[in-house]
Amino acid sequence: MARQAHPPAPPLPARVIRTKHLRADPVEAADGTRILVTRYYPRGIAKDAGLWQAWEPDLGPSRELHGDVKDGRIGWDAYERRYLAEMRGEEALRLLDALAARAARGETLTLLCDHPRSMPAERCHRFLLQRLLTERAAGPRATF
Repeated sequence: MARQAHPPAPPLPARVIRTKHLRADPVEAADGTRILVTRYYPRGIAKDAGLWQAWEPDLGPSRELHGDVKDGRIGWDAYERRYLAEMRGEEALRLLDALAARAARGETLTLLCDHPRSMPAERCHRFLLQRLLTERAAGPRATF
């Protein structure tokens, strides 16, 4: 059976939820609040480097999920399903709701990740997270 494409997330004013690669993309004033959404602290970056304002490791994939995709045990479809399931956890939902409320008020948020540059950028959880936050900020609580 062919996999259905996800519908685009509803637009927010001025596209307030952005994504960037931590190392490859420059810091810009338009980034608003930069939020690191990785489970692991990025290697080689000083804690006082000032590259982000918040770190939310609970919005990154679990250690198990990270290991399964990194080691090639699962593909993107399984990764996406498992990541979205992880975001249904109590702590993840609390964080999603808090960030979605900020975005709904017009605050610009930039989600940062440090995925390997050898992987296609669109195969990063930050894009799944962007979709979740955009949907939650746009209206009634989306289910996923």
